[in-house]
Formats: sequence, structure tokens, C-alpha cells
Amino acid sequence: MNNNHYTLQEIRGQPDAWAEAVQVVRNLIDALKRLWHDGDFDQVIFTGCGSTYYLSQASASLFQKLTGSPARAFPGGELVLYPKMAYARRGQTLVVAVSRSGTTSETIQALKTFKETGRGRAVVVTNYPESPLAGLGDLVVGLPAGQEQSVAQTRSFASMFVATAAISGTLGGRDDLVEAMEALPGIGKRLMADYDNLAHTLGTNLELDRFYFLGSGPRYGLACETNLKMKEMTLTHSEPFHFLEFRHGPMSMVTDTTQIVGLLSDSNRLHEAAVLEEMRNLGATILAMGESNTDVAFTSGLPEDIRDVLYLPVLQLMAYYRSVAKGLDPDRPRNLSAVVKLDL
Repeated sequence: MNNNHYTLQEIRGQPDAWAEAVQVVRNLIDALKRLWHDGDFDQVIFTGCGSTYYLSQASASLFQKLTGSPARAFPGGELVLYPKMAYARRGQTLVVAVSRSGTTSETIQALKTFKETGRGRAVVVTNYPESPLAGLGDLVVGLPAGQEQSVAQTRSFASMFVATAAISGTLGGRDDLVEAMEALPGIGKRLMADYDNLAHTLGTNLELDRFYFLGSGPRYGLACETNLKMKEMTLTHSEPFHFLEFRHGPMSMVTDTTQIVGLLSDSNRLHEAAVLEEMRNLGATILAMGESNTDVAFTSGLPEDIRDVLYLPVLQLMAYYRSVAKGLDPDRPRNLSAVVKLDL
């Protein structure tokens, strides 16, 4: 195995970027709370493209849960093409724009138009705090430790996700949750050490020909993202679903060459685990992830709302190992570039 792949280094080194993300948000607590209270926002929109759209889905769900304020996620391109679908005719909106590079065309254009029409204010979360997108933000959450050389997002995604979770805790009045997040990096390092062999075993099993990632609530966006990593890096049939939705048709695809990954919650574990057991009985290989009594057990002791980043590293490693086993280059997935730039 080529241990010099940037992707492997970035996956394994991501806990340091998580630590930076927590500290950056803690340093911005006063500014975030001032913007939030002064803005008197009627809604919050999270936006990004590709991985950061899936990040936005997970973040909007958590934000609404912790703050009680309406929050939704839209791809940057949809805000450009169909802004009336997102913005109310009256009232103020807070846009949280998320971009690894800060140069993605759709997200920049969406934020430019948003600011020009006076619909509200913007927070930019990016790994490049001097980027064009950052220049459009009323407040910038810059996370340079998450920068990457690989095309597929791993460390960058996780760093920005930790930051948006900390923002949700801050604006939800839960500074205690943000403080507790400082334990995440150490737990992440332990998980990668403890479950590297499992990730390798599943990733290199080329008899598996289809992958399904199941997650509900804030974890649905993470199911979408880990599914995307499998598609990008391994060119494997892969799809994400909400747990209970998987019964409504998709389960017809389950065979004895199917891998199903379940991102189990604490709050609805009974219903979610029942889906996994049904699929096991249909012949699927099951990987259950959660806080305890699972194939990948976090044993973090942290509140559920702030530990969702822990689902990511082992699944990123699994995709990496599968890419290498298939003779692909995980650093440079086929047909892809690190930044999509369009003439808008």
C-alpha cells in the first residue's frame, strides 16, 4: 500500500483540524452572538456544493434542533437558479455559506446576489479565509488546518462540519456543548487506530458490489457524504437513504454482495437497528456505527448532538482502502477536479 497518498495522510491527520475548528468558533463566540441577536433573522439557510451541500443538510438539521429557528439547506446552484424557492418575500435571512476552497462559482454567485438584494447577512465557513467567498461574509470562520491536496474532501469536510456544529451550539445558547467538543480530537485518533483493520477488511473486499449508507436526522447529510466518498474514490455503486425510507423500495436491491452502513442514533436506535437486522436477514453485510454496542463503537461519553463527526474517519478509510484495492488513485478521482468553476 502507498502510505504516501495525500488522502490517507489527510484522513489520519484530521483530528488536529477538528481542534482548530472548535478553537476558532470559541474565539468568535461574542461576534457570532452579536450578529445573531442584531440580525433578528426569520430563517437560516446553509449552502454549499457537492460535499458541502451534504454538510449543509446535516448542519441545518442540527441548527434547527439546537436553536429552534427554521433552518434549511440548499445547493449553491439552486440559490442561483431558483432563489424564490429559498427566500421569503419578507424578513431577514442568515446564510451560512460553506466551501473548502472559497472559490466555488455557484456558492460565490449565490452569496453575491443575496448580499446585493439586501436579504440579510452571511457567515462564511471555509478552509481558505482569504478566498473570494470569504470576502463576501459578514463574519468568516477560517479553518486553514483543514486544507487538502486531494480532490475528494475528507479533512476539510470534517473540519468545517465541526465548526458548524460548534456554531449551532453557540447560537443555541449551549456553550457547554462547544466546550465538550474539545474532547473530539483525541477520540477521533483512538477510533482510527482501533478500527483501521476493520476499515481495511471491508474496503478491500471486492466481492461487495453495492453500498448503502443509512442515516436519519442530522446523520442523513453524513450518509450522503460518506456515500459520495465511496462513489468518488472507488467508482462503486453507492446510495444514501433515511433509515425508514430504505424499506420503501430500495431494499429490493439487497443481495449477499451488499454492504449496508448504519449511522445509528441514541434517540431512535430501536427503529434504526430493526432496519439493519431486516437487511442482515436478506443477506447484506452490516456495519453498525454508534456510541456503544455497535461494530464501530465511539464510547465517547459526549452528548449526541456534538459527536456526529465521529462517524466520518472510519468510513473515509474504508473508501480509501477500496480505492487502492481497485487500483485507482484516491487522490485524483476520475473526471473530477478540486474546484468547480462555471461561467455564471
